[in-house]
Amino acid sequence: MAELLNLEIYAADRNFFDGHCRQIVVPVNDGTRGIMAGHESMFVAINTGIIHIQKEDESWEDVVVGQGSLQVSFNRATLLVETAEYPWEIDVRRAEEARERAEEELRQRRSRREYEASQASLARALSRLRAVRDTRSM
Repeated sequence: MAELLNLEIYAADRNFFDGHCRQIVVPVNDGTRGIMAGHESMFVAINTGIIHIQKEDESWEDVVVGQGSLQVSFNRATLLVETAEYPWEIDVRRAEEARERAEEELRQRRSRREYEASQASLARALSRLRAVRDTRSM
């Protein structure tokens, strides 16, 4: 039997996940990074996007996350993220409204801080919509 990785995901509003998995794939600044049992210790920033979790039964599950960090050490991966939700928890109408609002804010001339906040909002809305679309197409 293959060795498993202990995964914990903590969002700002809840302890989202605590269990074992075969591997995870997380969004980072330069693309994605895969983590399996026995991975070297590391600490990395997580981008807003979709985390792919390969469960013990080898099926895959997606989780939409906000920005955060990942620490891997001694066969344990701990993610601390702003938000975490399963695709079926997403209200598509609200996500579409958030996308439209963020796109409008980006079109307006604003301060750098407001521009970056709008970019983050748009990235989150697009990740949420992509996760819902990908789940429904299965």
